[in-house]
Amino acid sequence: MSATATPAPHPAATAHPAPAPRVLPWLLRLHRPGLAVWTGLVAVLALALLALWGPLGDAAADGWRQYRACVGDGPCGYDQDAIVRYRDVYTYTTFAVNALPFLVAAWAGAALVGRELESGTAHLAWTTGLSPTRWLAAKIAAPAALVTAGTGLLVVLHRLAWSANRHRIDTSKSWYDSPTLHANGPTTVALALAGLAAGVLAGLLWRRTLPALVTALGFTLVLRFAADLVMPYLWPPVTRVTGLDTGYVTAGVAVDSGLVTADGAHLADPGCGPSFVKDCTEVYARLDATGFFTEYHPESHYWPLQLTTTALLLAVAAAAGAVSFRLLRRRTA
Repeated sequence: MSATATPAPHPAATAHPAPAPRVLPWLLRLHRPGLAVWTGLVAVLALALLALWGPLGDAAADGWRQYRACVGDGPCGYDQDAIVRYRDVYTYTTFAVNALPFLVAAWAGAALVGRELESGTAHLAWTTGLSPTRWLAAKIAAPAALVTAGTGLLVVLHRLAWSANRHRIDTSKSWYDSPTLHANGPTTVALALAGLAAGVLAGLLWRRTLPALVTALGFTLVLRFAADLVMPYLWPPVTRVTGLDTGYVTAGVAVDSGLVTADGAHLADPGCGPSFVKDCTEVYARLDATGFFTEYHPESHYWPLQLTTTALLLAVAAAAGAVSFRLLRRRTA
């Protein structure tokens, strides 16, 4: 009788942790609708700005040349439609470029972080080998690169279009017009990054979509308003004195204005009006005023104002990002 051979026991299967997902493809799949909307928006605005830089600007400039050539009181033919078309497209594109930081903030608060924490998608990612810190780093780094590239491209194109037509089209906006000033410079890019950081922080704070969206949007609005307020004081202004019959200097970013007395003192403007008005003449004589002073920033201060404000906005973005990481580590410790 032969003994039955007992099969040798198989070694126990070694359990291996699930591999961590590849971050970039995972982000692209998860936020494909947002990426498509952003790409389409940047493409449409870029085409509109290229048209302003090229054919729309040329047609409007020809229309203004025809208008200036008109003499007398008779009928005058000029391409009014081209002038109006350029103005409308410029207005809409400038508004859209200025609105980008607020769209980024709302999306970051609602879709990028708030919705994932509310639905549990973020926690699911953390259980597949993606640490919370790496998850947040990917959530900030990849969108920040896309936001910087897209917004930066539009700012460059906007400045090219505005510069090409500022001396050819009579209704071109001045360099210190607030929407034009921001759309022409890096403050828009910095505000978009600050809005992204604000949205991430709001999403981590609320962990819900709608409150995070509202908070991020409100913070970005306040930040834009604060940037407009402090920008004139981030660089030393120029002071110019004019006569009482001349009025104030208006070709720049205003800082302060008022009256200059005979001994050189600066007084607040009483708000009387032109010096040729009899009552105003008496007021100025009583105050011993000899002229008006204006503290303002000329066009040569454009880049100092832009760069100092940009640095301030980037500092706010960095601070919001640092707080976000600290908050996440505390909640997932």
